[in-house]
Amino acid sequence: MKKSIFRNDMIKQLKSMDLQEYKQLSLAIKDNLFTSPEFLNASIIGITISRFPEVDTKPIIEAAWELDKQIAVPKCEKQTRDMDFRLINTYDNLEMVYMDLQEPIITETKSIKMNDIDLQIVPGVVYNNYGFRIGFGGGYYDRYLLDFKGDAISLAFEIQTDHVIPFESHDIPVQKIITENGIIVCGKGESSR
Repeated sequence: MKKSIFRNDMIKQLKSMDLQEYKQLSLAIKDNLFTSPEFLNASIIGITISRFPEVDTKPIIEAAWELDKQIAVPKCEKQTRDMDFRLINTYDNLEMVYMDLQEPIITETKSIKMNDIDLQIVPGVVYNNYGFRIGFGGGYYDRYLLDFKGDAISLAFEIQTDHVIPFESHDIPVQKIITENGIIVCGKGESSR
């Protein structure tokens, strides 16, 4: 089955989620993330500004700011498919770009080197429990993770995990997937759920 079919089927399922359930599950995922050593030890966190039906990242960002953690959000270069992570300290540092995505305003934010990011939260749509994922189809994170040396984890609703999905030799898995039910340690079959 093609990746696009997996992607479209899962997005359809996620969009049918009740808004109250979506909020509750997103907060449970945030709580589980905040118990992970990767989050606890991180000073600088790379993360996207989510859109429904992705796991809601705004409560994560706001709570991280309260803990004096720095938040870096990607500015995507459509031509090269590169990402420039930039530090934000308020949502006023963001602007709406293509496809209703929010990205940093270059003149109001500072670029940060990839190796300065301690924890990279990698978005995705469908996962297997080895950490391989089907993303949103842009290929940005596949390229980015080739050279990223920090911790790479994903946030997902339980229904997005434990699928048999196609992956290729150049795909790079995340180390953990945080769900509302706990933490999946990828590739080891371990779980703290």
